[in-house]
Amino acid sequence: MSTDSFPNLPSAAASAPAAVRRATAIGGLAILMWSTLALLTALSGTIPPFQLVAMSFGVAFIIGTAAGAARGKDVIGVLRQPWRVWLLGVAGLFGYHFFYFLAFRLAPGAAVEVNLLNYLWPLLIVLFSALLPGERLKRGHVLGALCGLAGTVLIVTGGGRGLSLDAGDTPGYLSAMAAAVLWASYSVLSRRFGDVPTEAVGGFCLATAVLAGVSHLLFETTVAPSGGEWLAVLAMGIGPVGAAFFVWDHGVKHGDIRALGVLSYATPLTSTLLLILFGQAAGGWAVWAACALIMGGAVLASRDVLRGDQ
Repeated sequence: MSTDSFPNLPSAAASAPAAVRRATAIGGLAILMWSTLALLTALSGTIPPFQLVAMSFGVAFIIGTAAGAARGKDVIGVLRQPWRVWLLGVAGLFGYHFFYFLAFRLAPGAAVEVNLLNYLWPLLIVLFSALLPGERLKRGHVLGALCGLAGTVLIVTGGGRGLSLDAGDTPGYLSAMAAAVLWASYSVLSRRFGDVPTEAVGGFCLATAVLAGVSHLLFETTVAPSGGEWLAVLAMGIGPVGAAFFVWDHGVKHGDIRALGVLSYATPLTSTLLLILFGQAAGGWAVWAACALIMGGAVLASRDVLRGDQ
């Protein structure tokens, strides 16, 4: 397929190597911020999931809009996007979180299995990226993705037990897989709308906050946050569910999306390391083995970008 059919689609091959490396690095900041999500969620106490999503994405919208306005951006006009852009943005941000939390609700006794299925999204990004015009999947990307997947298995299982798939938890498994497919699709298809300003993500955050608020009213009981929990919500809105989505948008549109997909496997690893550092989890051989697999896979997948080859 020719890239002439997609005149607004930026590809790694059409960009200067330095610009691709810079955009990939910017997108990688999202991975670091997402690594703090588990710790901040733990610090948020007993706030129900959808209430937490509504609050944190509300903060993300306010801060993102204020930051855009401070830079002189037209934060209102940027929301006038085609319905396809809104469908993709809302399906990616809200759809992912909806199915992610629904999976744990439908399969409460299979948290490890649900988490592992959810973390198929980095592998799916690498594989889906091969379908983009101007992109080409190389052996290093596939090997790197598989190394990252193996490391993720060690993280979510602890290396000490196998997986146990219960037919009764099938709805939860399907929801987790739907979450993974939605996020991978959103990340890859965002390149199709490379001319849409990143500031539009603020609108997606607002829509996500509203829809999560409705889901909260339908499925949950409101919990009033304490002082420390408010700080955790604010930190989430600033970082892992705020700025992270803005820099990720820039990275997947202008950077090496294949490398970003594999680098994303660092999320469960660094998240676990932070939990260990703050006394919320215990370490072990599985963590260090996973570290080697994930970092090795990241190097394999991104070596052409690091060398400046396209």
